[in-house]
Amino acid sequence: MRKYIGEIGLIITAIIWGSGFVGSAVALEYYTPYQILAGRFLIGVLILGIVFNKRLKTIKKSTFIKGSILGIFLYIAFALQTVGLQYTTPSKNAFLTAINVVIVPFIGLVIYKKKIDIFELGGAFMAIIGVAVLSLKFSSEVNVGDLLTLCCAVGFAFHIFYTSKFVKDEDPIQLTIIQMMAAAVIGCLFVVFKGETTFSTQTEGLIPLLYLAVFSTTIAFLLQTVAQKYITETKAAIILSTESFWGMAFSVAILSEVMTVKMGIGAILILGAIVLSETKLSFLKKKQVTGMLERWDDGV
Repeated sequence: MRKYIGEIGLIITAIIWGSGFVGSAVALEYYTPYQILAGRFLIGVLILGIVFNKRLKTIKKSTFIKGSILGIFLYIAFALQTVGLQYTTPSKNAFLTAINVVIVPFIGLVIYKKKIDIFELGGAFMAIIGVAVLSLKFSSEVNVGDLLTLCCAVGFAFHIFYTSKFVKDEDPIQLTIIQMMAAAVIGCLFVVFKGETTFSTQTEGLIPLLYLAVFSTTIAFLLQTVAQKYITETKAAIILSTESFWGMAFSVAILSEVMTVKMGIGAILILGAIVLSETKLSFLKKKQVTGMLERWDDGV
């Protein structure tokens, strides 16, 4: 089981993020996008600070710097995704965000001359095709929302890549706390700058906001950071791309959305991408070797 701790942690993260689509839809009826971002990160850092208060005393300078970098990437990506959604369709927003899965391996190649695993790259492209089939309503029109969302995908790609890089040498819990703190500070500054300091206190709005803060932010990002200590950045991006699959599943289960053949094909492609990157088709190689041995035995 320890061998797959990274995979399990990221699958749980993707499931939580998938469920967050419903929470975000409800919360947006009571808060602005920037209020939601500030709220979820602020609540997240408060929870982590209380639960792991002893770790705050031992945070190193390097952890603070790296965590702050992750927090900046995180907030920029979320903000671009949120603003982009105001000018494009939700399906395009989800698809273009998921493009981060094919950007991640090329960050390592271009910046650090890291070789690309052909199976992980193949899985990345299969995942993005699956997300396209699952969520995209095809149209040739490109607008400012699409471009902003594409920039958001770059931000998430850098966040995933550098999480994998930084967590190798730093405490994952401390990294999570610092990145939440950095994102919360930026989020609060944006809220003040935009003059959105009046918050709704209606229970119907607070419940989904708390869900986003506790589960989609605190628990999910803590799981992601810890899990990426045990898995490559490209494989992490592929598994996290199943967020769209789980979002579909929760929409069907909770919002009574109709399941279509198109959704099923997209889901199969995404799950196939995980199998390809995880197994590198080793089971086929084993079958080939077994077949050769059997033929050799028959010949003898």
